Amino acid sequence: MTLTFPRLTLTRAAALALAPAAVATLSVAAPAIAQSASTTLSSVQSHLRATSSMTADFTQTDRNGQRLTGQLTLKRPGKIRFQYQKGVPLLIVGDGSSLTMIDYEVKQVQRWPVKNSPLGALLDPDRDLTKYAKMLPTGSDDVVSVEVKDPKRPEYGTITMVFVRDGSAPAGLRLRGWVALDSQNNRTRIDLSNQKFNVAVADSAFKWTDPRARSRGRGS
Repeated sequence: MTLTFPRLTLTRAAALALAPAAVATLSVAAPAIAQSASTTLSSVQSHLRATSSMTADFTQTDRNGQRLTGQLTLKRPGKIRFQYQKGVPLLIVGDGSSLTMIDYEVKQVQRWPVKNSPLGALLDPDRDLTKYAKMLPTGSDDVVSVEVKDPKRPEYGTITMVFVRDGSAPAGLRLRGWVALDSQNNRTRIDLSNQKFNVAVADSAFKWTDPRARSRGRGS
C-alpha cells in the first residue's frame, strides 16, 4: 500500500488535530460587528453543553498543505473518533479519559490524557471556558472564534475553535473547525462539513483493535 503523504508528516498532522497545540483563525469575509465577548463566550459554552453528540465529515490540512479526509464522531463527555479515509492506516480515538493514536502500518500505539490537550475544551462541556479562553476577531458577525489555552501549561499548546451562527444548531452555533499550532511550529487545520447534532452514537464507536498483539484484543 502506498500513501500519498509522507509517514512523518501524516503522523504529526493527525496528532496535532488533537494533541497540545498558538493558532490562526479560519478565513472569513464580511464586515465585523462588535459584540460582547462575554456574551458570545457564554453562547459557546451553552452550545457545548447542549451538544451531547455530533458526527461530521472532516478535512485535515497540515502546514505543508497536505490533506486527509475522514469521518468524525463525537460523544460527550470525552469521546471522539477520527476515522481517516480509505488507504490511511491511522486512527485517533478518545475514550473519555485518554486520546489514543493507532498506526496500523507500523503497529504503534501512542496515548496521552485528554486533559493535556486543548481539545479537552471541546470534549468536556462542564469546563469553564472563561478561565482559559478568549474571543478573537473574525471579520464577520456570523463567525465566532474562540482561542483556548492554559497559561499555566504552555506545553499543551493552543487551539482556536471556529463556529458559525446557525439557528438550527445547538445554542445557535455550529462548529466549523479548529486550527492548532504546537511548540514545534506544526500547524494543523480541521474543517468540518455535514455536521449532525445529538444523534444516537453507541459507545462501541470508540473501540479499536490493538495492532501490537492479538492477545490484547480490543482497546478503548
